[in-house]
Amino acid sequence: MRRPRIPVLALVADVVAVVVFAAIGRAGHAEAASVAGLVATAAPFLAGLVATWATPWVRSAPAGLRAGGIVVVGTVALGLLLRFAFLGRLPLSFAIVTTISLAVLLLGWRAVAAVVSHRQRRHTPAR
Repeated sequence: MRRPRIPVLALVADVVAVVVFAAIGRAGHAEAASVAGLVATAAPFLAGLVATWATPWVRSAPAGLRAGGIVVVGTVALGLLLRFAFLGRLPLSFAIVTTISLAVLLLGWRAVAAVVSHRQRRHTPAR
């Protein structure tokens, strides 16, 4: 049975992951703690996230690891392209850190959800 709240929760978790990524990055570079700065940093990756979520591969099973992989690739690729388009530069080190960080965040919550779901199914008596 498909639960309608799962896609909404998955999208919220992905948005939170991207915002956390941007906040940690800004804090790590001692950038001003402003909402506008956070939004500007997160915006290209949020745009990539939204575009990726528009695909049927993500919408069909958004909490799955396969969808997570697609979300990572789309969010990173589109986010880095947009960032390069606006700033005119894209250091390789930034691209590497971005890819690893977003992969950990976007796949991490899905892995935890998969483990919890598996354990619940294993310990729930059949009906």
